[in-house]
This record gives sequence, C-alpha cells and structure tokens, in this order.
Amino acid sequence: MRSWWVPPTLRGYRASWLGADLLGALTLLAVALPGQMATARLANLPAVAGLYAFVAGSVVYAAFGTNRHLSVGADSTIAPLLATGVASVAAAGTADYVTVMAFTALMVGALLVTVGLCRLGWISEFLSTPVITGLLAGIAVEIVVRQIPVILGAGNGGTSTIGEVRLVTGQLGHINGWSVGIAAGVLVIIAATQRVSRRLPGTLLALVAAIVAVHALGLASHHGVAILGAVHSGLPHARLPSVSWSQLRRMPGLVLTVAFVCIAQTAATVRAPGGGAAAGGGAAGGGAAGGINRDLICIGAGSVAAGLIGVFPVDASPPNTTIATASGTRSQLANIVAALVVLAVALVATGPLASLPRAMLAAMLVFIASKLFRARELRTILRFDRVEFGLAAATLLVVAVVGIEQGVALAMILSLADRTWRSARPRDAILGRAPGTDHWIPTDIGLPTEPAAGILVYLVYAPLWYGNADYLRSRVRNLVDAAPGPVRAVVLDAAGISDIDYTGLQALRGLTAELAQRGVSIGIARTSHLVHHDLKHGEILKQLGPGHLFASVDEAVSALDTAAKPP
Repeated sequence: MRSWWVPPTLRGYRASWLGADLLGALTLLAVALPGQMATARLANLPAVAGLYAFVAGSVVYAAFGTNRHLSVGADSTIAPLLATGVASVAAAGTADYVTVMAFTALMVGALLVTVGLCRLGWISEFLSTPVITGLLAGIAVEIVVRQIPVILGAGNGGTSTIGEVRLVTGQLGHINGWSVGIAAGVLVIIAATQRVSRRLPGTLLALVAAIVAVHALGLASHHGVAILGAVHSGLPHARLPSVSWSQLRRMPGLVLTVAFVCIAQTAATVRAPGGGAAAGGGAAGGGAAGGINRDLICIGAGSVAAGLIGVFPVDASPPNTTIATASGTRSQLANIVAALVVLAVALVATGPLASLPRAMLAAMLVFIASKLFRARELRTILRFDRVEFGLAAATLLVVAVVGIEQGVALAMILSLADRTWRSARPRDAILGRAPGTDHWIPTDIGLPTEPAAGILVYLVYAPLWYGNADYLRSRVRNLVDAAPGPVRAVVLDAAGISDIDYTGLQALRGLTAELAQRGVSIGIARTSHLVHHDLKHGEILKQLGPGHLFASVDEAVSALDTAAKPP
C-alpha cells in the first residue's frame, strides 16, 4: 500500500538512485542559480525573485508531479513577455509593478490548473512545430538584443527591440571594455565546459570567476562595471496580491498569452526525446494519456505559490529538463535538493551576489537564448517545405520586431490558417493503372501508367467539407472538360477522404446531377465505413443508383467501363 504523502516520483525509491539524483542536483544547480537570477532581471524584477520562483515551482511540482525529470522555475521564454505586458499596466521598478506581476502569476496559475482539470491540454497542439520554432527563435533574438546594451555597459533604456538597437548605436562611443570582457569570458567558460562535458558546472564557475574578478581588479569602483548591488535575503512574505479594476481590465490578454505559451512549452518539453517519463510503479515509462494535464495542474499550482510569495509565473524549462535528463536523474529528488540549496543561498548567502556583474547575467541570458534559436531545425524546415519555413520566419520577425504577445497571436493564426488552407485547397491526383497490375497510381509520379479510355479516376487527399466542397466540385468539372477525349464515367477514389460534412455531401450530389446531365456516370471506390455511413444517411447512394459503390478502383473502372459501352 502506497503512502499518499510520498511524492509520486519518490514512491518505490531505491538507495542506488541517490548518487545519480545528487549528481543531477549539482549539475542542475550550476545552471539554475545564475540562470534564474538572470531570468528575473529579464522580467525587470530583483535577481532574488528568480531564486524564489525556482524554489516555488520545483517544490510544488516535485510534491505532486509524475514526470521524473521535468524542471520547473523562472523561464526565459515567458520572462520578456511578462516584462512587456506588466510594464503596460504598471511602471517597471515600482512596488505596483511587483504587485501586478504577482497577481499575474496567480491568474496564470489558476488558468493552467483549470485547463488541466478540464483535460484541455490538447490545445497545445494548435501551434505547429515550425511556428513554435519561429516563436522561440524570435524570443531568442529579443533576449539577445535587450542584453547587448548591458554587455556593452550602456545600461537598459529601450522599450522595444528597435529601441534597444537605437540605444546601442547612439552609445557606441561609451562602451565599457571591461563589461564586454566579462561577458566574453563567461561565454568562453560556458562553451569550453560544455564541449568537455555537459555535467561540468560551467555557469557556476563563470559566476564565481566574475565575482572574484570584480573584487580583485576593482572593476566596480575603478572601471565603472555595473554590478547587481545589494540582494535582499530572507524568506519572502506570503500575501494575496490585489490590483485595481483599471489594471485588471488590461491584463486578460497578457494572462491568456502567458498561459498559452506555458501550455505549449510544457507539452513540447514533455514530448521531446528524453523529456522525462511518468512515474508509475517505479518504472520509467512514457507519459500517460492524462500526463500533460496533470503537469499543467502542478505547474499552475507552482505559479499560484509563486504569486503568493510575490514573484512571477513559473514554467517548464526545456534547458533545465534536458540537463536533468542527461545527468541521469531518477526522480524529482534532484529538483528538491537543488531547490533547497537555492533557498539556502537566498536566505543566508546573498552577500557575495551583490558583486555579481550585470554583464555576467546578460551573457548567461545570451547563452540561454542560443539554445532557443534552433538554426539547424530552421534549415531542416526550409528543406522540407518553403511555405512552413515562411510561417516560421514571419513569426520570428513579428516576435523580434513587434512583440512577443503579438507574435504568439500571429503564430496561432498562421498555424490554423496554414492547416485550413491546405485542407481547403487539398492535393489531388489523376490515377492510371500500373501496367500488368490492378493497382492504380498517380500519373505524375514518374512511373508508367495506362489510362482507361473514357474514364477519369480522381483521388483527393482531404476530407470533403464546406471549406473545399465547391473547389472540389469545380475541380472535377474542369478535369472532365480538359480530358483528351470524351469522358463517360468518373471514379472518385475515396481512400483519402476521412469524412464528409453536409455541405460536402450537397456538393457531391450537385456534381453527380451535373455529370448525369452530360451523360457521365460516377462511381465511388474505397470508402471507409465512416464515409459509407455519411453517404448512406445523405441518400446519395440512391441518387447514384445501385452498383456504384466499389471496394477497389479497378473494380469500379471495370464495372463503369462495361456499363458505359453501348450494347
């Protein structure tokens, strides 16, 4: 009998797993400690807010989640979106800004919990992979552009990507070489350790080296290197944040956008190769059917906890989850240990962090952004389909230039529009018989085919619905008109038709009547039981007459050819 109070991934825990989990915790900590602080700065919050968010997200998910490897915390994907959205409601750097951010965390968390309870995790599938790739690449570009002024020692100031570019170009004569050197050194250390082994704590080494350099060389006092400054320590104060009615009216778009990105990213993280496994009976297995919904409930609860302690929403972290998986973690104990160490740092060890150069955190964000910009996948998409690459590129540009919220909205519209267009103007083919066989294949694939005199065999790769009904009706009519000789019969190969709606049925009935007036009969071959049901209940079988529904194309051609010949 399992104890209800034991976290799911710790049930059936074995002592032999402890070493792997502790190593995973150390590896995760090396990335999470500077990464979470950098992400908090990206959201225009104090660095310690990122540490609190990591603790809240990790502990809540570890207590109730079933995925052994999933890492939850402050995330660089939603941080820029939060910074822009919350800044439109309250001025950054004010107490009001922090309150609105915490309230946003509550609302996003409540929405994610609701989505999970209602088993609506499938909505994450409404963003195609190319569009998600473009979305993440656009966010990466925005992150990098926003960090360039910090790396150059010019400070922040732009409110948009274009604004940041203008800021940089206007201050090229005031570049702080020490800040640039620190950022370059951090990236070199991270890249070098990553090349040797992903388990090496390169980011932690870079953090320590940057702090030591500031003290040893007097970079802050003598060379004008911007540092983090005093970092608040101690436990956060738990309270229920509240906002005014006027502020609340401006928040629904932000909340919905952040929640949708969290849903999409959680699904992508869990479904990715090595994205973790559901705990079940102590065995690592694939995610259960309801796994994504439970993950959303737990991540939503983590955001609610984060909001109650005054920080920002949490999300599944693809980089941290990949690190946890690669380090061989066996349970959520790794995340629990990492969270406890981060909490200890936030409580008693924030003093040294005051000397942390801002350029180091900026370089850390550039490193994270490099993982979001998947150039190889963009090239693969381009080779596969130029239209889908165009969707990814359009999303990238809108996110990078206009804004993330607008980019997410465009991504959803483009994904649905692309799929709707492909279904409304589907691919089709004229079929011919492969010589010496009874197989019918497309005539345009480069293989020899034999046409059936006076018979047009037509295949469409789409359901017959209101979006393409008139198009397909006119398409068949035009093919009949363009045939090299008179057409006596048309065979509709229904193997590619998954279903027919009422409008599609009416179009098929109209086509049948129209062809009959021209002396052209029509037969339907290879229907599924679902399409057969639609045809039967639509009474089109009566209109076609007996013997016009066939099990194969060859049977349909033979029967219609015999019937069309004069006695």
